Amino acid sequence: MNDRATPDVRVPVLIVGAGPAGLTASLALSRYGVRHLAVGKYPGTAHTPRAHLLNQRTGEILRDLGAERAVLARAAPRELLADFVFMTTFAGPEVSRLGAYGNGPDRVGDYEAASPSVMCNLPQHLLEPLLVEQVREAGVGELRFGHEFLSLEQDEDGVTAVIADRQSGLRYTVRADYVIGADGARSRVMEQLGLTVEGATGLARAASIWFEADLSRYSAHRPGILYIGAVPGNPPEDGRVFVNVRPWNEWMYLRFHKEGDSFDPEDHAEIIAHLRESIGDPVVPVTVKRVSPWEVNATVAPRYGAGRVFCVGDAVHQMPPTNGLGLNTAIADSFNLCWKLGLVLDGTAAPSLLDTYQEERQPVGGQVVDRAVRSMLDFLGIPAALGYTAGQSAAEQWELLRSLGDVGEEADARRAALAAATDRINYQANAHGVEIGYRYRGGARVDDGTPEPAPERDPELYYRPTTWPGARVPHAWLEDGGHRRSTLDVTGRGRFVLLTGRGGAPWHDAAREAARLTGVEVTVRVIGATEGLRDPYGQWERLREVEADGCVLVRPDGHVAWRARTAEAAGELPKVLADVVHSARA
Repeated sequence: MNDRATPDVRVPVLIVGAGPAGLTASLALSRYGVRHLAVGKYPGTAHTPRAHLLNQRTGEILRDLGAERAVLARAAPRELLADFVFMTTFAGPEVSRLGAYGNGPDRVGDYEAASPSVMCNLPQHLLEPLLVEQVREAGVGELRFGHEFLSLEQDEDGVTAVIADRQSGLRYTVRADYVIGADGARSRVMEQLGLTVEGATGLARAASIWFEADLSRYSAHRPGILYIGAVPGNPPEDGRVFVNVRPWNEWMYLRFHKEGDSFDPEDHAEIIAHLRESIGDPVVPVTVKRVSPWEVNATVAPRYGAGRVFCVGDAVHQMPPTNGLGLNTAIADSFNLCWKLGLVLDGTAAPSLLDTYQEERQPVGGQVVDRAVRSMLDFLGIPAALGYTAGQSAAEQWELLRSLGDVGEEADARRAALAAATDRINYQANAHGVEIGYRYRGGARVDDGTPEPAPERDPELYYRPTTWPGARVPHAWLEDGGHRRSTLDVTGRGRFVLLTGRGGAPWHDAAREAARLTGVEVTVRVIGATEGLRDPYGQWERLREVEADGCVLVRPDGHVAWRARTAEAAGELPKVLADVVHSARA
Protein backbone atom coordinates (compact mmCIF):
# COMPACT_ATOMS: atom_id res chain seq x y z
CA MET A 1 0.00 0.00 0.00
CA ASN A 2 1.31 3.46 -0.82
CA ASP A 3 1.33 5.42 2.45
CA ARG A 4 1.06 8.68 0.52
CA ALA A 5 -2.04 7.68 -1.40
CA THR A 6 -5.14 9.70 -0.64
CA PRO A 7 -7.71 7.51 1.14
CA ASP A 8 -11.13 7.16 -0.38
CA VAL A 9 -12.91 7.70 2.95
CA ARG A 10 -11.87 9.64 6.05
CA VAL A 11 -13.70 9.11 9.35
CA PRO A 12 -12.77 9.46 13.01
CA VAL A 13 -13.81 5.84 13.71
CA LEU A 14 -14.10 2.77 11.49
CA ILE A 15 -16.16 -0.10 12.91
CA VAL A 16 -15.48 -3.50 11.37
CA GLY A 17 -18.48 -5.77 11.89
CA ALA A 18 -22.20 -5.02 11.99
CA GLY A 19 -23.48 -7.52 14.54
CA PRO A 20 -24.71 -6.55 18.02
CA ALA A 21 -21.29 -5.31 19.20
CA GLY A 22 -20.64 -3.26 16.07
CA LEU A 23 -24.16 -1.85 15.90
CA THR A 24 -24.08 -0.92 19.60
CA ALA A 25 -20.79 0.88 19.01
CA SER A 26 -22.33 2.67 16.05
CA LEU A 27 -25.38 3.70 18.07
CA ALA A 28 -23.29 4.88 21.02
CA LEU A 29 -20.97 6.93 18.81
CA SER A 30 -24.05 8.38 17.11
CA ARG A 31 -25.46 9.49 20.46
CA TYR A 32 -22.11 11.09 21.29
CA GLY A 33 -21.97 12.88 17.93
CA VAL A 34 -18.91 10.99 16.66
CA ARG A 35 -18.86 10.51 12.90
CA HIS A 36 -18.00 6.95 11.86
CA LEU A 37 -18.33 4.25 9.24
CA ALA A 38 -19.44 0.70 10.09
CA VAL A 39 -18.86 -2.08 7.56
CA GLY A 40 -20.26 -5.60 7.62
CA LYS A 41 -19.21 -8.33 5.19
CA TYR A 42 -22.67 -9.86 4.91
CA PRO A 43 -25.44 -8.33 2.78
CA GLY A 44 -27.66 -7.57 5.76
CA THR A 45 -28.35 -8.27 9.39
CA ALA A 46 -28.45 -11.72 11.02
CA HIS A 47 -30.70 -14.23 9.27
CA THR A 48 -31.02 -16.65 12.23
CA PRO A 49 -31.99 -16.12 15.90
CA ARG A 50 -28.50 -16.85 17.31
CA ALA A 51 -28.23 -15.03 20.65
CA HIS A 52 -31.53 -13.95 22.14
CA LEU A 53 -31.44 -13.24 25.88
CA LEU A 54 -31.06 -9.58 26.88
CA ASN A 55 -30.20 -9.19 30.55
CA GLN A 56 -30.83 -6.20 32.77
CA ARG A 57 -27.47 -4.56 32.18
CA THR A 58 -28.05 -4.69 28.43
CA GLY A 59 -31.51 -3.24 29.02
CA GLU A 60 -29.90 -0.35 30.91
CA ILE A 61 -27.39 0.26 28.12
CA LEU A 62 -30.12 0.26 25.48
CA ARG A 63 -32.18 2.52 27.76
CA ASP A 64 -29.28 4.98 27.89
CA LEU A 65 -28.90 4.85 24.10
CA GLY A 66 -32.62 5.44 23.51
CA ALA A 67 -33.45 1.98 22.16
CA GLU A 68 -34.99 0.17 25.13
CA ARG A 69 -38.62 1.00 24.38
CA ALA A 70 -38.32 -0.26 20.82
CA VAL A 71 -36.69 -3.46 22.07
CA LEU A 72 -39.38 -4.14 24.65
CA ALA A 73 -42.11 -3.50 22.08
CA ARG A 74 -40.76 -6.37 19.95
CA ALA A 75 -39.41 -8.74 22.61
CA ALA A 76 -41.06 -11.62 24.40
CA PRO A 77 -41.63 -10.34 27.96
CA ARG A 78 -39.91 -11.53 31.11
CA GLU A 79 -42.81 -13.67 32.29
CA LEU A 80 -42.37 -15.90 29.24
CA LEU A 81 -38.79 -16.61 30.36
CA ALA A 82 -40.13 -17.88 33.65
CA ASP A 83 -38.64 -21.37 33.87
CA PHE A 84 -35.95 -23.85 33.03
CA VAL A 85 -37.83 -27.10 32.53
CA PHE A 86 -36.04 -30.43 32.83
CA MET A 87 -38.00 -33.23 31.20
CA THR A 88 -37.80 -36.48 29.35
CA THR A 89 -39.56 -35.02 26.31
CA PHE A 90 -42.13 -32.25 25.96
CA ALA A 91 -44.89 -34.84 25.90
CA GLY A 92 -43.28 -37.08 28.52
CA PRO A 93 -42.82 -36.81 32.28
CA GLU A 94 -41.26 -33.66 33.72
CA VAL A 95 -38.18 -34.19 35.89
CA SER A 96 -37.80 -30.82 37.64
CA ARG A 97 -38.33 -27.13 37.13
CA LEU A 98 -36.52 -23.96 38.16
CA GLY A 99 -37.63 -20.33 38.19
CA ALA A 100 -35.25 -18.41 35.92
CA TYR A 101 -33.98 -14.85 35.50
CA GLY A 102 -35.72 -13.39 38.50
CA ASN A 103 -39.09 -14.97 37.81
CA GLY A 104 -39.00 -17.30 40.81
CA PRO A 105 -40.76 -16.02 43.93
CA ASP A 106 -37.47 -16.11 45.84
CA ARG A 107 -35.68 -13.90 43.29
CA VAL A 108 -38.26 -11.60 41.72
CA GLY A 109 -37.68 -8.93 44.36
CA ASP A 110 -33.91 -9.01 43.81
CA TYR A 111 -34.25 -8.33 40.11
CA GLU A 112 -36.93 -5.66 40.48
CA ALA A 113 -34.96 -3.81 43.16
CA ALA A 114 -31.72 -3.87 41.18
CA SER A 115 -32.67 -2.19 37.93
CA PRO A 116 -35.27 -0.11 36.10
CA SER A 117 -34.83 -2.50 33.16
CA VAL A 118 -36.24 -5.99 32.77
CA MET A 119 -34.81 -9.06 31.10
CA CYS A 120 -36.41 -9.99 27.82
CA ASN A 121 -36.07 -12.36 24.89
CA LEU A 122 -35.35 -10.78 21.51
CA PRO A 123 -33.51 -12.98 19.01
CA GLN A 124 -30.57 -11.51 17.18
CA HIS A 125 -32.29 -11.52 13.78
CA LEU A 126 -34.89 -9.16 15.26
CA LEU A 127 -32.55 -7.09 17.45
CA GLU A 128 -30.08 -6.19 14.71
CA PRO A 129 -32.60 -4.55 12.33
CA LEU A 130 -33.90 -2.52 15.25
CA LEU A 131 -30.40 -1.22 16.02
CA VAL A 132 -29.89 -0.43 12.34
CA GLU A 133 -33.08 1.66 12.40
CA GLN A 134 -31.82 3.58 15.44
CA VAL A 135 -28.41 4.24 13.88
CA ARG A 136 -29.88 5.44 10.60
CA GLU A 137 -32.41 7.67 12.36
CA ALA A 138 -29.57 9.30 14.31
CA GLY A 139 -27.91 10.27 11.02
CA VAL A 140 -24.37 10.51 12.40
CA GLY A 141 -22.69 7.33 11.20
CA GLU A 142 -22.86 5.38 7.96
CA LEU A 143 -23.57 1.64 7.69
CA ARG A 144 -22.34 -0.34 4.71
CA PHE A 145 -23.44 -3.96 4.45
CA GLY A 146 -21.73 -6.28 1.99
CA HIS A 147 -18.42 -4.47 2.52
CA GLU A 148 -15.60 -6.68 3.73
CA PHE A 149 -12.58 -5.61 5.77
CA LEU A 150 -9.37 -6.96 4.23
CA SER A 151 -6.39 -5.40 6.02
CA LEU A 152 -5.08 -2.48 8.02
CA GLU A 153 -1.88 -0.59 8.68
CA GLN A 154 -1.24 1.73 11.61
CA ASP A 155 1.04 4.74 12.01
CA GLU A 156 1.42 7.45 14.63
CA ASP A 157 -1.51 9.45 13.32
CA GLY A 158 -4.12 6.87 12.43
CA VAL A 159 -5.11 3.64 10.72
CA THR A 160 -5.52 2.92 7.03
CA ALA A 161 -7.83 0.01 6.24
CA VAL A 162 -8.63 -1.69 2.95
CA ILE A 163 -12.29 -2.54 2.36
CA ALA A 164 -13.88 -4.48 -0.51
CA ASP A 165 -17.38 -4.02 -1.84
CA ARG A 166 -18.33 -7.68 -2.26
CA GLN A 167 -20.96 -6.99 -4.92
CA SER A 168 -18.88 -4.85 -7.25
CA GLY A 169 -15.46 -6.14 -6.28
CA LEU A 170 -14.25 -2.57 -5.83
CA ARG A 171 -11.55 -2.06 -3.19
CA TYR A 172 -11.13 1.22 -1.36
CA THR A 173 -9.23 2.60 1.61
CA VAL A 174 -10.58 4.10 4.81
CA ARG A 175 -8.43 6.41 6.90
CA ALA A 176 -9.56 6.55 10.54
CA ASP A 177 -8.20 7.85 13.80
CA TYR A 178 -9.35 4.64 15.50
CA VAL A 179 -10.75 1.25 14.52
CA ILE A 180 -13.17 -0.96 16.46
CA GLY A 181 -12.90 -4.64 15.59
CA ALA A 182 -16.35 -6.15 16.08
CA ASP A 183 -15.99 -8.88 13.48
CA GLY A 184 -16.70 -11.87 15.69
CA ALA A 185 -14.96 -15.18 16.22
CA ARG A 186 -12.00 -15.74 13.89
CA SER A 187 -11.69 -11.98 13.73
CA ARG A 188 -9.62 -10.72 10.81
CA VAL A 189 -8.93 -7.53 12.76
CA MET A 190 -7.40 -9.55 15.60
CA GLU A 191 -5.39 -11.51 13.04
CA GLN A 192 -4.07 -8.31 11.48
CA LEU A 193 -2.99 -7.10 14.90
CA GLY A 194 -1.21 -10.37 15.64
CA LEU A 195 -3.47 -10.96 18.65
CA THR A 196 -4.91 -14.30 19.68
CA VAL A 197 -7.39 -15.76 22.13
CA GLU A 198 -6.45 -18.32 24.75
CA GLY A 199 -8.42 -21.18 26.26
CA ALA A 200 -10.20 -24.33 25.17
CA THR A 201 -11.62 -24.77 21.68
CA GLY A 202 -13.78 -27.57 20.34
CA LEU A 203 -15.27 -28.40 23.76
CA ALA A 204 -18.29 -29.79 21.94
CA ARG A 205 -19.72 -29.98 18.44
CA ALA A 206 -23.21 -28.62 18.01
CA ALA A 207 -25.80 -27.62 15.46
CA SER A 208 -28.37 -24.92 16.03
CA ILE A 209 -31.61 -26.04 14.38
CA TRP A 210 -34.11 -23.23 13.89
CA PHE A 211 -37.54 -24.71 13.39
CA GLU A 212 -41.25 -23.99 13.58
CA ALA A 213 -43.69 -26.21 15.46
CA ASP A 214 -46.72 -25.43 17.56
CA LEU A 215 -45.70 -26.69 21.00
CA SER A 216 -48.12 -24.52 22.96
CA ARG A 217 -49.94 -27.51 24.46
CA TYR A 218 -46.63 -28.65 25.97
CA SER A 219 -45.23 -25.31 27.06
CA ALA A 220 -47.80 -22.53 27.56
CA HIS A 221 -48.76 -23.81 31.03
CA ARG A 222 -45.08 -23.82 32.09
CA PRO A 223 -43.59 -20.88 30.15
CA GLY A 224 -39.84 -21.09 29.95
CA ILE A 225 -36.85 -20.00 27.98
CA LEU A 226 -35.14 -23.41 28.09
CA TYR A 227 -36.59 -26.90 27.96
CA ILE A 228 -33.94 -29.56 28.50
CA GLY A 229 -34.87 -33.12 27.61
CA ALA A 230 -33.24 -36.48 28.32
CA VAL A 231 -34.76 -39.28 26.26
CA PRO A 232 -34.33 -42.54 28.23
CA GLY A 233 -31.96 -45.00 26.63
CA ASN A 234 -29.37 -42.42 25.63
CA PRO A 235 -26.03 -41.54 27.30
CA PRO A 236 -26.27 -39.16 30.30
CA GLU A 237 -24.60 -36.34 28.35
CA ASP A 238 -27.20 -36.54 25.56
CA GLY A 239 -29.07 -33.35 26.48
CA ARG A 240 -31.89 -32.24 24.20
CA VAL A 241 -31.97 -28.44 24.55
CA PHE A 242 -34.88 -26.38 23.20
CA VAL A 243 -34.62 -22.59 23.26
CA ASN A 244 -37.84 -20.60 23.10
CA VAL A 245 -37.42 -18.11 20.24
CA ARG A 246 -40.99 -16.83 19.83
CA PRO A 247 -43.66 -18.44 22.00
CA TRP A 248 -44.78 -21.07 21.23
CA ASN A 249 -44.24 -21.71 17.58
CA GLU A 250 -40.63 -20.84 16.90
CA TRP A 251 -37.69 -22.65 18.47
CA MET A 252 -33.97 -23.19 18.39
CA TYR A 253 -32.84 -26.74 19.12
CA LEU A 254 -29.22 -27.35 20.15
CA ARG A 255 -28.12 -30.74 18.91
CA PHE A 256 -24.79 -31.93 20.27
CA HIS A 257 -22.83 -34.62 18.49
CA LYS A 258 -19.37 -36.13 18.58
CA GLU A 259 -16.74 -36.07 15.89
CA GLY A 260 -17.39 -38.94 13.54
CA ASP A 261 -21.14 -39.04 14.17
CA SER A 262 -23.26 -39.41 11.06
CA PHE A 263 -25.11 -36.11 11.56
CA ASP A 264 -25.79 -34.41 8.23
CA PRO A 265 -27.06 -30.80 8.44
CA GLU A 266 -28.65 -31.18 5.00
CA ASP A 267 -30.72 -34.26 5.94
CA HIS A 268 -33.87 -32.50 7.11
CA ALA A 269 -35.90 -35.72 7.16
CA GLU A 270 -33.54 -37.22 9.77
CA ILE A 271 -33.47 -33.95 11.69
CA ILE A 272 -37.27 -33.79 11.83
CA ALA A 273 -37.40 -37.38 13.06
CA HIS A 274 -34.88 -36.53 15.77
CA LEU A 275 -36.87 -33.44 16.77
CA ARG A 276 -40.10 -35.42 16.99
CA GLU A 277 -38.37 -38.01 19.18
CA SER A 278 -37.10 -35.20 21.43
CA ILE A 279 -40.53 -33.56 21.54
CA GLY A 280 -42.17 -36.90 22.22
CA ASP A 281 -44.80 -36.43 19.53
CA PRO A 282 -44.30 -38.52 16.35
CA VAL A 283 -46.79 -36.57 14.24
CA VAL A 284 -46.35 -32.93 15.29
CA PRO A 285 -45.81 -30.78 12.17
CA VAL A 286 -42.21 -29.50 12.06
CA THR A 287 -40.65 -27.10 9.58
CA VAL A 288 -36.87 -26.78 9.66
CA LYS A 289 -35.85 -23.24 8.76
CA ARG A 290 -32.06 -23.42 9.03
CA VAL A 291 -29.33 -25.69 10.43
CA SER A 292 -26.08 -24.03 11.56
CA PRO A 293 -23.18 -26.24 12.77
CA TRP A 294 -20.71 -24.72 15.25
CA GLU A 295 -18.21 -25.56 17.96
CA VAL A 296 -18.31 -24.69 21.64
CA ASN A 297 -15.25 -22.66 22.64
CA ALA A 298 -14.16 -21.09 25.91
CA THR A 299 -11.56 -18.50 25.05
CA VAL A 300 -10.59 -14.96 25.99
CA ALA A 301 -7.93 -12.68 24.54
CA PRO A 302 -5.10 -11.54 26.82
CA ARG A 303 -5.04 -8.30 24.84
CA TYR A 304 -8.16 -6.54 23.56
CA GLY A 305 -6.35 -4.27 21.14
CA ALA A 306 -3.12 -2.73 19.97
CA GLY A 307 -2.28 0.86 19.17
CA ARG A 308 -5.30 2.60 17.71
CA VAL A 309 -7.35 -0.56 17.22
CA PHE A 310 -9.66 -2.03 19.87
CA CYS A 311 -11.65 -5.25 19.63
CA VAL A 312 -15.01 -6.08 21.20
CA GLY A 313 -17.42 -8.98 21.53
CA ASP A 314 -16.77 -12.44 20.12
CA ALA A 315 -13.51 -11.22 18.63
CA VAL A 316 -12.03 -11.27 22.15
CA HIS A 317 -14.20 -13.72 24.09
CA GLN A 318 -16.13 -16.83 23.08
CA MET A 319 -18.06 -19.00 25.48
CA PRO A 320 -20.74 -21.68 25.72
CA PRO A 321 -24.28 -20.30 25.38
CA THR A 322 -25.06 -21.12 29.00
CA ASN A 323 -25.94 -17.99 31.04
CA GLY A 324 -26.62 -16.09 27.80
CA LEU A 325 -23.61 -13.86 28.43
CA GLY A 326 -22.01 -13.62 24.99
CA LEU A 327 -24.17 -10.96 23.34
CA ASN A 328 -24.67 -9.08 26.62
CA THR A 329 -20.94 -8.89 27.28
CA ALA A 330 -20.31 -7.74 23.70
CA ILE A 331 -22.78 -4.87 24.06
CA ALA A 332 -21.17 -3.82 27.35
CA ASP A 333 -17.71 -3.89 25.72
CA SER A 334 -18.81 -1.39 23.09
CA PHE A 335 -20.57 0.82 25.62
CA ASN A 336 -17.42 0.97 27.76
CA LEU A 337 -15.18 1.88 24.83
CA CYS A 338 -17.24 4.45 22.97
CA TRP A 339 -17.60 7.19 25.57
CA LYS A 340 -13.83 7.11 25.95
CA LEU A 341 -13.34 7.41 22.19
CA GLY A 342 -15.67 10.41 22.22
CA LEU A 343 -13.59 12.25 24.82
CA VAL A 344 -10.29 11.43 23.13
CA LEU A 345 -11.53 12.51 19.72
CA ASP A 346 -12.81 15.86 20.96
CA GLY A 347 -9.41 16.55 22.52
CA THR A 348 -10.42 16.65 26.17
CA ALA A 349 -8.92 13.28 27.10
CA ALA A 350 -5.48 11.93 26.34
CA PRO A 351 -5.28 8.75 24.22
CA SER A 352 -4.10 6.91 27.34
CA LEU A 353 -7.74 6.91 28.50
CA LEU A 354 -8.35 4.21 25.88
CA ASP A 355 -5.92 1.91 27.68
CA THR A 356 -8.51 1.63 30.46
CA TYR A 357 -10.79 -0.31 28.10
CA GLN A 358 -8.41 -3.27 28.31
CA GLU A 359 -7.92 -2.84 32.05
CA GLU A 360 -11.65 -2.83 32.74
CA ARG A 361 -13.17 -5.22 30.22
CA GLN A 362 -10.62 -8.02 29.88
CA PRO A 363 -11.17 -9.29 33.45
CA VAL A 364 -14.92 -9.27 32.83
CA GLY A 365 -14.39 -11.37 29.70
CA GLY A 366 -12.44 -13.92 31.69
CA GLN A 367 -15.07 -14.02 34.41
CA VAL A 368 -18.01 -14.65 32.09
CA VAL A 369 -16.20 -17.32 30.06
CA ASP A 370 -15.34 -19.17 33.27
CA ARG A 371 -18.93 -18.92 34.53
CA ALA A 372 -20.41 -20.16 31.26
CA VAL A 373 -18.14 -23.22 31.21
CA ARG A 374 -19.01 -24.15 34.78
CA SER A 375 -22.69 -23.69 34.02
CA MET A 376 -22.41 -26.04 31.04
CA LEU A 377 -20.90 -28.73 33.28
CA ASP A 378 -23.60 -28.15 35.92
CA PHE A 379 -26.19 -29.55 33.49
CA LEU A 380 -24.62 -32.99 33.88
CA GLY A 381 -25.71 -32.99 37.52
CA ILE A 382 -29.34 -33.65 36.54
CA PRO A 383 -28.84 -37.06 34.84
CA ALA A 384 -26.27 -37.97 37.52
CA ALA A 385 -28.83 -37.28 40.26
CA LEU A 386 -31.37 -39.43 38.41
CA GLY A 387 -28.86 -42.27 38.45
CA TYR A 388 -28.25 -42.34 34.71
CA THR A 389 -25.00 -43.97 33.63
CA ALA A 390 -23.49 -44.98 30.31
CA GLY A 391 -24.77 -48.21 28.83
CA GLN A 392 -28.16 -48.25 30.56
CA SER A 393 -31.16 -49.32 28.55
CA ALA A 394 -34.26 -47.21 28.03
CA ALA A 395 -36.17 -49.57 30.36
CA GLU A 396 -33.60 -49.09 33.12
CA GLN A 397 -33.76 -45.32 32.87
CA TRP A 398 -37.56 -45.29 32.76
CA GLU A 399 -37.53 -47.35 35.96
CA LEU A 400 -35.18 -44.85 37.58
CA LEU A 401 -37.62 -42.09 36.73
CA ARG A 402 -40.63 -44.07 37.95
CA SER A 403 -38.99 -44.98 41.24
CA LEU A 404 -38.38 -41.32 42.12
CA GLY A 405 -41.92 -41.40 43.53
CA ASP A 406 -41.26 -44.39 45.77
CA VAL A 407 -41.40 -44.31 49.55
CA GLY A 408 -38.16 -45.03 51.38
CA GLU A 409 -34.69 -43.75 52.18
CA GLU A 410 -33.22 -44.52 48.78
CA ALA A 411 -35.91 -42.60 46.91
CA ASP A 412 -35.65 -39.76 49.45
CA ALA A 413 -31.90 -39.52 48.82
CA ARG A 414 -32.36 -39.48 45.05
CA ARG A 415 -35.03 -36.78 45.26
CA ALA A 416 -32.72 -34.72 47.48
CA ALA A 417 -29.89 -35.18 44.98
CA LEU A 418 -32.17 -34.09 42.13
CA ALA A 419 -33.28 -31.01 44.09
CA ALA A 420 -29.64 -30.10 44.78
CA ALA A 421 -28.65 -30.59 41.12
CA THR A 422 -31.58 -28.45 39.99
CA ASP A 423 -30.67 -25.78 42.53
CA ARG A 424 -27.15 -25.74 41.11
CA ILE A 425 -28.59 -24.54 37.79
CA ASN A 426 -29.30 -21.23 39.56
CA TYR A 427 -25.70 -20.37 38.64
CA GLN A 428 -26.92 -20.22 35.06
CA ALA A 429 -30.55 -19.19 35.46
CA ASN A 430 -30.18 -16.60 38.24
CA ALA A 431 -26.54 -15.45 38.19
CA HIS A 432 -27.59 -11.91 38.99
CA GLY A 433 -24.24 -10.84 40.36
CA VAL A 434 -22.48 -11.97 37.19
CA GLU A 435 -25.07 -10.26 34.99
CA ILE A 436 -25.00 -6.77 36.52
CA GLY A 437 -22.67 -6.83 39.51
CA TYR A 438 -19.23 -6.74 37.92
CA ARG A 439 -16.95 -3.96 39.15
CA TYR A 440 -13.94 -2.30 37.58
CA ARG A 441 -11.05 -2.48 40.04
CA GLY A 442 -8.72 -0.42 37.88
CA GLY A 443 -9.01 1.89 34.92
CA ALA A 444 -10.97 5.14 34.71
CA ARG A 445 -11.72 5.44 38.41
CA VAL A 446 -10.16 7.06 41.44
CA ASP A 447 -10.07 5.13 44.67
CA ASP A 448 -11.73 6.80 47.64
CA GLY A 449 -9.64 4.97 50.22
CA THR A 450 -12.34 2.53 51.27
CA PRO A 451 -12.09 -1.24 50.84
CA GLU A 452 -14.19 -2.96 48.22
CA PRO A 453 -17.43 -4.10 49.89
CA ALA A 454 -17.39 -7.77 50.82
CA PRO A 455 -20.27 -9.87 49.48
CA GLU A 456 -23.09 -10.52 51.90
CA ARG A 457 -24.37 -13.46 49.83
CA ASP A 458 -22.97 -15.55 46.99
CA PRO A 459 -21.54 -12.87 44.64
CA GLU A 460 -22.36 -14.82 41.49
CA LEU A 461 -26.00 -15.39 42.40
CA TYR A 462 -26.73 -12.08 44.12
CA TYR A 463 -26.08 -8.49 43.13
CA ARG A 464 -24.87 -6.21 45.93
CA PRO A 465 -25.53 -2.52 45.24
CA THR A 466 -22.68 -0.19 46.11
CA THR A 467 -21.30 3.21 45.10
CA TRP A 468 -17.72 1.97 45.51
CA PRO A 469 -15.68 3.43 42.63
CA GLY A 470 -15.78 1.04 39.68
CA ALA A 471 -19.24 -0.35 40.47
CA ARG A 472 -22.31 0.44 38.42
CA VAL A 473 -24.31 3.17 40.15
CA PRO A 474 -27.13 1.57 42.17
CA HIS A 475 -30.67 1.91 40.90
CA ALA A 476 -33.12 3.87 43.06
CA TRP A 477 -36.45 5.33 42.03
CA LEU A 478 -36.51 9.12 42.26
CA GLU A 479 -39.18 11.71 41.48
CA ASP A 480 -38.48 14.56 39.08
CA GLY A 481 -41.29 17.07 38.77
CA GLY A 482 -43.91 14.37 39.22
CA HIS A 483 -42.14 11.92 36.89
CA ARG A 484 -40.51 8.73 38.10
CA ARG A 485 -36.82 8.48 37.20
CA SER A 486 -34.18 5.94 38.06
CA THR A 487 -30.77 7.06 39.20
CA LEU A 488 -29.66 5.48 35.92
CA ASP A 489 -32.00 7.84 34.05
CA VAL A 490 -30.51 11.00 35.60
CA THR A 491 -26.95 9.86 34.91
CA GLY A 492 -25.30 8.67 31.68
CA ARG A 493 -26.42 10.01 28.29
CA GLY A 494 -22.80 10.73 27.44
CA ARG A 495 -22.27 12.92 30.51
CA PHE A 496 -20.39 12.87 33.78
CA VAL A 497 -22.99 13.40 36.49
CA LEU A 498 -22.30 14.24 40.13
CA LEU A 499 -24.99 13.17 42.59
CA THR A 500 -25.18 15.04 45.89
CA GLY A 501 -27.82 16.03 48.43
CA ARG A 502 -28.67 18.48 51.19
CA GLY A 503 -25.67 20.66 52.03
CA GLY A 504 -23.96 19.76 48.76
CA ALA A 505 -23.76 23.33 47.40
CA PRO A 506 -19.92 23.32 47.27
CA TRP A 507 -20.06 20.69 44.53
CA HIS A 508 -21.56 23.16 42.07
CA ASP A 509 -18.50 25.40 42.19
CA ALA A 510 -16.23 22.36 42.18
CA ALA A 511 -17.93 21.01 39.03
CA ARG A 512 -17.49 24.33 37.25
CA GLU A 513 -13.80 24.38 38.16
CA ALA A 514 -13.39 20.77 37.06
CA ALA A 515 -14.97 21.62 33.69
CA ARG A 516 -12.72 24.66 33.30
CA LEU A 517 -9.64 22.56 34.02
CA THR A 518 -10.49 19.55 31.87
CA GLY A 519 -13.02 20.70 29.31
CA VAL A 520 -15.36 17.92 30.51
CA GLU A 521 -18.74 19.17 31.67
CA VAL A 522 -20.07 17.77 34.94
CA THR A 523 -23.81 17.88 35.53
CA VAL A 524 -24.70 18.22 39.22
CA ARG A 525 -27.95 16.61 40.34
CA VAL A 526 -29.20 17.14 43.87
CA ILE A 527 -31.21 14.34 45.47
CA GLY A 528 -33.31 14.80 48.59
CA ALA A 529 -33.12 18.58 48.96
CA THR A 530 -36.05 20.91 48.44
CA GLU A 531 -34.75 22.17 45.11
CA GLY A 532 -33.69 18.82 43.68
CA LEU A 533 -34.85 15.33 42.84
CA ARG A 534 -37.07 13.73 45.45
CA ASP A 535 -36.11 10.43 47.06
CA PRO A 536 -39.68 9.41 47.93
CA TYR A 537 -38.87 5.91 49.19
CA GLY A 538 -35.55 6.79 50.80
CA GLN A 539 -33.85 4.28 48.50
CA TRP A 540 -30.99 6.51 47.46
CA GLU A 541 -30.33 7.55 51.04
CA ARG A 542 -29.93 3.88 51.96
CA LEU A 543 -27.75 3.08 48.94
CA ARG A 544 -25.49 6.10 48.46
CA GLU A 545 -22.90 5.14 51.16
CA VAL A 546 -21.88 8.78 51.59
CA GLU A 547 -23.31 11.61 53.70
CA ALA A 548 -26.05 13.82 52.30
CA ASP A 549 -23.52 16.53 51.40
CA GLY A 550 -21.08 14.04 49.89
CA CYS A 551 -20.95 13.08 46.24
CA VAL A 552 -21.04 10.14 43.87
CA LEU A 553 -19.41 10.96 40.53
CA VAL A 554 -20.87 8.78 37.75
CA ARG A 555 -19.21 8.18 34.39
CA PRO A 556 -21.09 8.30 31.06
CA ASP A 557 -21.44 4.50 31.13
CA GLY A 558 -23.13 4.47 34.54
CA HIS A 559 -20.14 3.25 36.54
CA VAL A 560 -18.95 5.23 39.55
CA ALA A 561 -15.74 7.15 38.88
CA TRP A 562 -15.21 8.46 42.42
CA ARG A 563 -17.08 9.32 45.57
CA ALA A 564 -16.52 11.57 48.57
CA ARG A 565 -18.04 11.12 51.98
CA THR A 566 -18.70 14.84 52.62
CA ALA A 567 -18.52 18.19 50.85
CA GLU A 568 -15.21 18.87 52.59
CA ALA A 569 -13.62 17.01 49.67
CA ALA A 570 -15.18 19.27 47.01
CA GLY A 571 -11.83 20.89 46.28
CA GLU A 572 -10.48 17.54 45.12
CA LEU A 573 -12.97 17.17 42.26
CA PRO A 574 -11.01 19.01 39.52
CA LYS A 575 -7.93 16.82 39.99
CA VAL A 576 -10.04 13.69 40.36
CA LEU A 577 -11.85 14.33 37.09
CA ALA A 578 -8.55 15.10 35.35
CA ASP A 579 -7.20 11.76 36.57
CA VAL A 580 -10.32 9.83 35.56
CA VAL A 581 -10.39 11.11 31.99
CA HIS A 582 -6.62 11.33 31.57
CA SER A 583 -7.15 15.00 30.83
CA ALA A 584 -5.28 16.35 27.84
CA ARG A 585 -5.54 19.87 29.29
CA ALA A 586 -4.75 19.60 33.00
